[in-house]
Amino acid sequence: MVTLETPRLILRRWREDDVAPMAAVNADPEVMRWIRDGSVRDEQQTRDGVQAWESEWESRGFGLFAVEIRSTGELAGFTGLSVPGFLPEVLPVVEAGWRLGRSHWGQGLATEAAEAAVRFGFEERGLERIVSIIQVGNDASERIATKLGMHPVRETVNPTCGRRVRVFELSSDQYVTATR
Repeated sequence: MVTLETPRLILRRWREDDVAPMAAVNADPEVMRWIRDGSVRDEQQTRDGVQAWESEWESRGFGLFAVEIRSTGELAGFTGLSVPGFLPEVLPVVEAGWRLGRSHWGQGLATEAAEAAVRFGFEERGLERIVSIIQVGNDASERIATKLGMHPVRETVNPTCGRRVRVFELSSDQYVTATR
């Protein structure tokens, strides 16, 4: 079981008691505004998502981490790595993603969590490149991608919802150069 720790966060695998707090994050229209078509998700959809994320861990050796606040034990949301099958034109590739509840925005937590996930991807899983796929207009997520050292490489349309997205990318060579 992979667990990562940062100064303020614990990134860990999912537990049953994470479903309800993650469902609350997924039920917030402001949080979900930039996710696919912007639809919120209920508790069963969240439970299905958590099961899919855990399956990805089992089959690929990486996945989305539950992000826990160290000082309180509260679930803040998720970050981690997944295969973006919804956008076949960029495959094969692994995507770094993040989603935190609104009460955790603006504190640098998403960047802190995503940095740990990217480091895990390059240093522990030997990935050659990592992307982030961000809807055009989601300036906050674009700032996080930029802080991770990523740069935009293309703009396209997410075929699942028709919304424009930018693909940001970081290669393992760029990562190594930036972390020296």
